[in-house]
Amino acid sequence: MNSKQEEKMDKIETLTLIEGNFSEEEAQEILMNVFSAKIKFHQSTDFSSQLRFGKQCETAKKRIPELNKEIEKVLQVVSEAKSKNKRLIITSGIDIYLSDD
Repeated sequence: MNSKQEEKMDKIETLTLIEGNFSEEEAQEILMNVFSAKIKFHQSTDFSSQLRFGKQCETAKKRIPELNKEIEKVLQVVSEAKSKNKRLIITSGIDIYLSDD
């Protein structure tokens, strides 16, 4: 979402999803679960689109590879933390907007 899109929408809520200091194992488990849930969502949407309309869901087609690349980054960061014997501080929020689109 870009700033012009945000200008057209009314923000109604900000939620905290993840906030904490985690071991590399905990961080990997949390982040992998979040990204895996999003991938499963898009796979399900794509499957449904193929059954109902006979074509792939364009959003899923785009997002699944993007999310897989993000998983690769997660694994790299976790590996770096492990090799340096460090913990990971993770914060993640969700902004919810109302939109006419």
